[in-house]
Amino acid sequence: MAAAAETPLIRVAAICGSLRKGSYNRGLIRSAIDITKESIPRMEIEYVDISALPMLNTDLEVDGTYPPAVEAFRKKILEADSYLFASPEYNYSVTAPLKNAIDWASRSPNVWADKAAAIVSAGGGFGGGLAQYHLRRIGVFLDLHFINKPEFVLNAFQPPLKFDSDGNLIDEAAKEKLQKVLLSLQAFTLRLQGGKVLK
Repeated sequence: MAAAAETPLIRVAAICGSLRKGSYNRGLIRSAIDITKESIPRMEIEYVDISALPMLNTDLEVDGTYPPAVEAFRKKILEADSYLFASPEYNYSVTAPLKNAIDWASRSPNVWADKAAAIVSAGGGFGGGLAQYHLRRIGVFLDLHFINKPEFVLNAFQPPLKFDSDGNLIDEAAKEKLQKVLLSLQAFTLRLQGGKVLK
């Protein structure tokens, strides 16, 4: 009897909408990376820094090419199998750096298209929920396919303490929920690729 095929490796590009080093949302990405290394085989998350991207200006597009930082970012996005967005909420919406990165990668050819994605957020009030719904609307035009459940919004300021002084996630319940998000993203990515997760 032939051995079962191994679950394909899923490469996830993780993007944080905050540029702040101590960002709680960046802490969510660090925690997600740790979770995949510890408990989700065949899934790798790479943090993709967007801080070097210039503000979108089509005058910077010359003969079908983009500035070096943009070309490098677009290549990372194109090569990934799926995406993890850590999106803080600014004024009921996504942040300017995140929208800028999204717009650069959507320039022709759109390198987001037909990929799976998940969103996680940490913040006050709604925990980033309004930004998530705005990002989902943006994803419709980009042909991004977001997982619907589980949703992950975290009020970072409501007791008990969720993050340490360095912005690292320390709340075990939140880590468990984050793991469920990653497993859902893995399964949906494989589904879109025509595969399945082996138990």
